[in-house]
Amino acid sequence: MSKSQEVEAFGWACRDPSGVLSPFKFSRRATGDQDVRLKVLYCGICRSDLMMNKNYWGVALYPTVPGHEIVGVVTEVGKNVQKFNVGDKVGVGCLVGSCRKCESCANNLENYCPQQMLTDSPPYVDGIIIHGGFSDHMVADEHFVLRWPDDLPLDSGAPLLGAGITMYSSLRYFELDKPGMHIGVVGLGGHGHLAVKFVKALGGKVTVISTSPEKKEGAIKNLGIDSFLVSSDPDQMQIAMGTLDGIIDTVPAVHPLQPLIDLLKTDGKLVMSGGPLELLDLPVSLLISGRKIVAGTDIGGLKETQEMLDFAAKHNIVADVEVIPIDYVNTAMERLEKGDVCYRFVLDMASTLKVA
Repeated sequence: MSKSQEVEAFGWACRDPSGVLSPFKFSRRATGDQDVRLKVLYCGICRSDLMMNKNYWGVALYPTVPGHEIVGVVTEVGKNVQKFNVGDKVGVGCLVGSCRKCESCANNLENYCPQQMLTDSPPYVDGIIIHGGFSDHMVADEHFVLRWPDDLPLDSGAPLLGAGITMYSSLRYFELDKPGMHIGVVGLGGHGHLAVKFVKALGGKVTVISTSPEKKEGAIKNLGIDSFLVSSDPDQMQIAMGTLDGIIDTVPAVHPLQPLIDLLKTDGKLVMSGGPLELLDLPVSLLISGRKIVAGTDIGGLKETQEMLDFAAKHNIVADVEVIPIDYVNTAMERLEKGDVCYRFVLDMASTLKVA
């Protein structure tokens, strides 16, 4: 693709492992035959944005424009696009590409494709670096664009495209979605509070497991949880042993697994989604003695993500958010690293992004 075919774009980018973002002019590819171009209205801030900005995973390509919880309105469609029209409200999540041929893709699990292309990191097939939603507009193949339900708010719905689908997919795949099940949620942050909301909508009972007792009152009052365990209190943990059908663990830091496995019933499942950078100790004997499972999970494929958005709209599930202007983004990142947000930041891109 020649430079003349590229489209000017503007956003905020991180240029080095300091993680500091600043205004950035760049180019996106022209709208292809299968492409949808959208004006970005809102974009959620995920902890993985922070991790990528500071190159904690060692794969960052600078400069990088973060953002993979993108909600916007269609401004242009390619000639072969069938699902969308100009003016439609849409979402773009963590994925903008995959091989579309492998077993994972054939089973609507594009998120497990070996050739997956993430929204805010690698070059696209045309060689142009993909940049995320901290920007004025976005372009993506229509297969990776999601229809936005009419009844789903744009701002507080944005985090569903990352945190929301991760929690929903965890519950559905591991069959922790049955009415009456008792599910534990470890960590009451951006992911954890959405896990609570999905479990309640599915008819389950929720126990939050946290190191922060000060979160108990708000979790009961605002999220309707059924019980709250302070994980550092051995008496509370002892009483709750063997009471949970499953646990969704959202904590990204190193923490002991044995106390969590002890909370599970026979055949219980501990599903890990937090992704600590360091290794965790796994007490295998506890799994054997209780026929228990420790598993991992990621985001969902495009079909499941659309299903999740429709389910969220039907059950009025949105994230609890603090909507912020783009020029507050560096402060928001600092607060996010300290855990000082209840529960998600969302950038108001349309109203606050000004071209430098």
